[in-house]
Amino acid sequence: MKRWVKAGLLGLGGLGLLRTALFTDEYLRYVKEGMRPLLIASGVLLVALGVAEAWSVSRRGPHGAPGHGHDDGHRHGSEGDRGSEEGHDHSGVPRVAWLLVLPALSLLFHAPPALGSYTASREPARTVAVQDEDDFDPLPATSPLPITMTDFTQRVQQDRKRAIEGRAVLMSGFVTPAPDGEGGWYLTRILVSCCAADATTLKVRVYGIAAPKADTWVSVTGTWHASGALGTSSAAVAVDARSVTKIGKPSNSYMDALPLTS
Repeated sequence: MKRWVKAGLLGLGGLGLLRTALFTDEYLRYVKEGMRPLLIASGVLLVALGVAEAWSVSRRGPHGAPGHGHDDGHRHGSEGDRGSEEGHDHSGVPRVAWLLVLPALSLLFHAPPALGSYTASREPARTVAVQDEDDFDPLPATSPLPITMTDFTQRVQQDRKRAIEGRAVLMSGFVTPAPDGEGGWYLTRILVSCCAADATTLKVRVYGIAAPKADTWVSVTGTWHASGALGTSSAAVAVDARSVTKIGKPSNSYMDALPLTS
């Protein structure tokens, strides 16, 4: 690959990272918030490498040889021929290398969307950690009860005191359609430990109200959908919805956060 192309790709990639991490929240589509300083540092390093590469190329002659004046004369025989061959760059840029321009320009001008229902519909629901029965705190008397999807799943399938029974709960997430032939739809959250590549999915089946458009962020109020034995692994992680309200997408959507309440 010609060195000018390498310099350009390094610079574009670095500028794209800096734009995403410094001036927008788009980086949260791919990594956790704590990774922001590393993204900024990586962007600065890429830009610096691109500038250094461009400066190095500009210091050389038009054919890649150092620009330090004319030769004192022609070399003899094979030495002169060898110098001529070394002075010309006959290499071209492989066509596949130009594909590297696309992700660089994408970061700079149009970042890809965050993970959503397309990914969630193809991933099994995450298995939540097993919690000791004595570790479940008493639920507050608030109604509806704001609760995370992880806590709801644990309460439904592990809390043998069945504290969630009959309680109106409030959760938020985005809409994922259920497979054809299955009832209801899924309230969904996608969680990341480090970046989008290690994403896992949380799902709660919603019955009783028709599904809004896929990927719409909503708050759902409802009660546990009685199926299976509450407090055991046979219990359905599902709710019978009383209301579904559209909400704005949170800035950091890769967390299992409590729903916002007024």
